[in-house]
Amino acid sequence: MLSRTHRFHGYGSLRYAYRNGKVVRGPHCLLKYAPNNRRSTYRVAVVVSKKVHKSAVVRNRIRRRIYEAVRSYIKPDVPIDVIYIVYSDYLANCPADELRQAIVGKLRSARIPQKS
Repeated sequence: MLSRTHRFHGYGSLRYAYRNGKVVRGPHCLLKYAPNNRRSTYRVAVVVSKKVHKSAVVRNRIRRRIYEAVRSYIKPDVPIDVIYIVYSDYLANCPADELRQAIVGKLRSARIPQKS
């Protein structure tokens, strides 16, 4: 699980990334990212709407899986805000390798540095 320092807290903190962020689209989710020079580490949020799936259990499973894929990829000292917006429930049950490739592929195309 992602530590508390690497998560957003409250909708107001997401506002800057929503307004000024760049977008990388995919078939199941999109990535919004914006550099944040006020921080020394990255922050990640995963937004899964009730339109994706009515069950909170499934929405939380999607969140946990994406957080884990991001945690294992991003370098901890990169000052960037990352938001994943999910619009398909396919990510809840897809194979772990496929999910990781989808998530990491978007981070690579955004040129976010990875752990060595």
